[in-house]
Amino acid sequence: MALLTKAPRGTADLLPSESYKLRFIEKTLADTAALYGFQEIRTPVFEHTELFQRGVGETTDVVQKEMYTFEDNGHRSVTLRPEGTAGTVRAFLEHGLFNEPMPQKYYYLTSCYRYEKPQAGRLREFHQLGVEAFGAEGPAQDAEIIALAAHFFDIFGLEDIRLELNSIGCKTCRKDYQAALRAYFTENIDNLCETCRDRLARNPMRILDCKNPECGEIAKGAPQVLDYLCEECDAHFKSVQRYLRTMDIPFTVNPTIVRGLDYYTRTVFEFVSGAIGAQGTVCGGGRYDGLVEELGGSPTPACGFGLGIERLKLLMEAQGIAFPQPERVDIYIAPANADCAFEAMRMTEELRRFGLRALTDVSGRSVKAQMKFANKVGALFTMILGEDEIGTKRGTVKNMDNGEVKNVDLTDLPEQIANMTMDVYFGHIGDDDDFKQATLTLLDGGKK
Repeated sequence: MALLTKAPRGTADLLPSESYKLRFIEKTLADTAALYGFQEIRTPVFEHTELFQRGVGETTDVVQKEMYTFEDNGHRSVTLRPEGTAGTVRAFLEHGLFNEPMPQKYYYLTSCYRYEKPQAGRLREFHQLGVEAFGAEGPAQDAEIIALAAHFFDIFGLEDIRLELNSIGCKTCRKDYQAALRAYFTENIDNLCETCRDRLARNPMRILDCKNPECGEIAKGAPQVLDYLCEECDAHFKSVQRYLRTMDIPFTVNPTIVRGLDYYTRTVFEFVSGAIGAQGTVCGGGRYDGLVEELGGSPTPACGFGLGIERLKLLMEAQGIAFPQPERVDIYIAPANADCAFEAMRMTEELRRFGLRALTDVSGRSVKAQMKFANKVGALFTMILGEDEIGTKRGTVKNMDNGEVKNVDLTDLPEQIANMTMDVYFGHIGDDDDFKQATLTLLDGGKK
């Protein structure tokens, strides 16, 4: 077989053998975010390029090197989203969500695109959970955001993840820090990479985030931002730490964290693990009080984080965290011949509308071939439907795990199969058990 083409470098197909893991992760993340009052928001996969240039920052690696930017048929420059925050802020402003009661809290599960060297846990197309909170300027909001991220890792049972915390100050105190950095790096300008020489004049803090080893070595001796915090920023940072201690969330202050995007102010943080190699940051975020104003809105405090879903999956696998197994087919109905296929299709559809996962033959296979197929797809029960079964309204259902058979009344098949599957999944509970009856009611859409 000669393929016409393969998936582009830095992308990956998610096959059914793996997709159920991501579905479990995403549902757990969404359900947990809802506990904290976050509601889902969805924004376009591409935006006008200027949104990211203004929001993310022209001096960042993301804007300078990693964005997928192209001209559309209307001769406008558009960019596949490299991150989710800028688009969320744009939606917050465009739809007047700032008029709603504050704080406004959103989460999203989204794909992002960055042209960078593919590596474990970070492809050119990758997926994130992001959370954003608008309208609360106090340190309690920072702490709540961090607590949500910590809750994610706890609920999955992950270990050896450390929270690293820093403050990069506000516009006022950052001026003095920028001046100190500029003076320090100017003395080492001959050893900086070309990109960092350009950053020196515009935003020397970006040099601290450079991946070039020589720049990284120079940055180790740079002034530390915590020594330049103004009184208000220092008090804010100390209060964040106090909230975290009150909630028993351990952390380490790491004054080298600046994050890779220009919009951050004050609190910045990362959750880091050594279990997935050099790319150990699983979640990162912080406060970005100036971004809403930068994109055309009124001054609005905000904070949030992004969590890499592929990296989270890698970390769970590295630590041996068990994923729930994919849901099985509840029953496979095998028609004995072409005439019986019509009734088999009707019964299968009835089972599906009752809420059961049911399959029947659509390929004209023999009964023997159908049984092999039912076994391969992991059907819990099977039933052969012939002329006798249709005529008498009685059939025989086989448990594919243990070979047990049970006679059933075809006039009431959905509820009987539901009872049998629950006996397998939840143990043999009585026919009049409250839990079983409640589950049957849900399966049947509340009709019973």
